[in-house]
Amino acid sequence: MLDAAGCLALPGLVDAHVHLALDTGIYRTDDDFGIGTRSAACGGVTTIVDFATQLAGMRPIEAVAQRMAEADPLVHIDYALHCMITDFPVHAEPSLADLVRVGVPSVKVYTTYRPNYYADDAKLLRIMRAAAEADALVMVHAENDAIVSEATQALVAAGRTRLAYHAVARPAVAEVEAVHRCLFLAREVGASLFVVHCSTPGAVHLIHQARQAGQIAIAETCPQYLLFSDSVYEGQRPAWYIMQPPIRAEELRQELWQAVADGEVDSIGTDHCDYSLAQKRATGQFTTTPGGIPGLETLLPVLYTYGVQSGRISLERLVRLTSTNPARVYGLYPQKGSLEVGADGDVVVYDPQGRGVIAASEQHTIGGYTPYDGFAVEGRVKATVSRGRVIYQDGQFMGEPGWGRFVPGRPFDRGVVEQLYGR
Repeated sequence: MLDAAGCLALPGLVDAHVHLALDTGIYRTDDDFGIGTRSAACGGVTTIVDFATQLAGMRPIEAVAQRMAEADPLVHIDYALHCMITDFPVHAEPSLADLVRVGVPSVKVYTTYRPNYYADDAKLLRIMRAAAEADALVMVHAENDAIVSEATQALVAAGRTRLAYHAVARPAVAEVEAVHRCLFLAREVGASLFVVHCSTPGAVHLIHQARQAGQIAIAETCPQYLLFSDSVYEGQRPAWYIMQPPIRAEELRQELWQAVADGEVDSIGTDHCDYSLAQKRATGQFTTTPGGIPGLETLLPVLYTYGVQSGRISLERLVRLTSTNPARVYGLYPQKGSLEVGADGDVVVYDPQGRGVIAASEQHTIGGYTPYDGFAVEGRVKATVSRGRVIYQDGQFMGEPGWGRFVPGRPFDRGVVEQLYGR
C-alpha cells in the first residue's frame, strides 16, 4: 500500500524534450533507454518524448522503427517519439504523412549545426509545408547559423576558446533572429511551430505575439535557463553548463521567469542529454566540448522549489507546464498528463515536507554530475506510479526493463493551443 498522507498527488510528468542514447555522429552519450528512464522515474517523470534521427538516405519511418527497436526492451516508463529530419529532398513530402500515421506527429529541424543537422530556408519551407498538409507539428532548434559561425571563428582566431567564451559564441540575437525567421516561414505556409529550449525572453515574446495574432506558435523553455546565469562559465565547473543555446545573462534570466509567470511559455522540458564528466572535461575548449546536461531527475524538485515555493508560479501552472500541456501538444492527452478516470494511471506523489540538497552522488544518471549539485530543494518525490504500478518509492527503484511501451501520438490538433494557457 502507498501511503500518500500529507503529499501532493500530481499527474506523472511528461518530459517532451529528451535525448537518451544520443549519437550525433561526433559525440555519443554513455547512457541507454534503461538508464535514462530509470532516472526519469526517480524524478516523477512517467512519460518521455525522445527523438528518432533520420540520417541521409533513410526514410523517416525507418528511423522511427530503428529507435523503437532500441527502446522497447529497455524502457521502464512509457515513451513517444519525435523525428529529426536531416534529409528532405524535393518530393519527400509524403514521408511526413507516414510518420503521423504511425503515431509520430512531430518533426524537428535545426537552423544551425552545419553540416549534419542544418536546414537552409528552402528546406525549412518544404518541411513546414509538408508538415502543415500532414497535420504534423514542426519543432525547431532556432539559432542563426551564420551569426554563431562568425562569432565562433572570431573567437578562435583570437585564441579565445576556453569554456568561458561559450555563451559569447552563441549570442542571444542569434536565437531571436532565427525564431523571427521561422515564425515568418511557418506563417507563409500555415505550419504549426513549436520552438524548443527558448533561452531568451525576446524569443518567447515573439512567439507570444505571433500567437496573439492568430498563428499556431508554441514556446518551450528549460529549467537551466531559469536557474542559472552566464556567470557559471567563469566559475569552477564551466563544463557542467555547456549546452546549446547557452545560459544567458542574469537580466535575461529574470525576464524569462517573468515570461513564464505571465503565461507566455507553454511547456517546460529538460533537453536531458547525459554526457559523462570525462566527455565534458576532455578538451577544455568550447568548440570541442559536447553540449547537453542531465535534468530528468531534478525537473520536479527544482521547479517546485524555485517556481511554486518562491511564488513565481502556482502548483497548477507547474502541472500544466510539465505534464498537461506537453501531453496535449503531442496528442497524448488525456491518456497522459491527466488524473481523469480512464487515463493511464500515471501519478507522481510529491512530499512537500522538509528540505533537502540535490547531490550528484544520489542521481541515477550515468554522467557522474548534475548542474544542480548543492541546490537546496523543498520536498521530494516520494513515489512514482506508471500505469497503476508503483515503480519508485521512498528512494527505492522498483521498475523493470520493458515495462514501458510506445504511446502513439494523435495528429497535431491546432485547436489545442487555446487550452494551453493558464496561470
